[in-house]
Amino acid sequence: MSKILIVEDEIAISDLIKISLEENGFLCDVANDGEIASNYIEKNVYDLILLDVMLPKIDGYTLLEYIKEMCGTPTILITAKSQITDKIYGLNKGAEDYITKPFDIRELIARVSTVLRRYNKGTDVQKFGNVSINVASRIVKKDEKEIQLTPKEFDLLILLIQNKNFALYREVIFEKVWGEELEFETRTLDLHIQRLRKKLGWKDKIKTIYKIGYMLEL
Repeated sequence: MSKILIVEDEIAISDLIKISLEENGFLCDVANDGEIASNYIEKNVYDLILLDVMLPKIDGYTLLEYIKEMCGTPTILITAKSQITDKIYGLNKGAEDYITKPFDIRELIARVSTVLRRYNKGTDVQKFGNVSINVASRIVKKDEKEIQLTPKEFDLLILLIQNKNFALYREVIFEKVWGEELEFETRTLDLHIQRLRKKLGWKDKIKTIYKIGYMLEL
């Protein structure tokens, strides 16, 4: 399981990033200024660092130089500085990626996963309460006991997880999982949803959205 250090002085943003990453199976530490971050980096090993540029005590660019000299941990810069010259400067300093505020948390998670895959440090296991999902082996466990899912049930589960807390139209789900348009009056999707709810104990988590489709609420 990949371990990530979040260096961000805005508490609301650091909390949002931490909660979202942990929901996706990552371990996270948070530092709210550059000095605390440098202490964390000195004492711990991280797979990735998310680094704000404008920080108290030690700024992000100075800290990035320290990271490169100290441990070489891949780093994504997060900043309100959106000028192309700022982005070029950060990338030339050694950042793997550069994200400007405000950002969509889903994009951040996607970029995190991309950088980790680049360094072969991605996590294949995602945990949601008592349910764990190994994406690579396609093994799903509940309370450490393996749950038998059909290939389509697993694909449907992954699609719901990738879009958790967002309502998905029935047509979109059917196209993504079955690779074709939803036929009128078909019960295929509904039956698969029912089986997932029962097998995972997610009756209250997989919501039916009236006249739209379904949503995984986590």
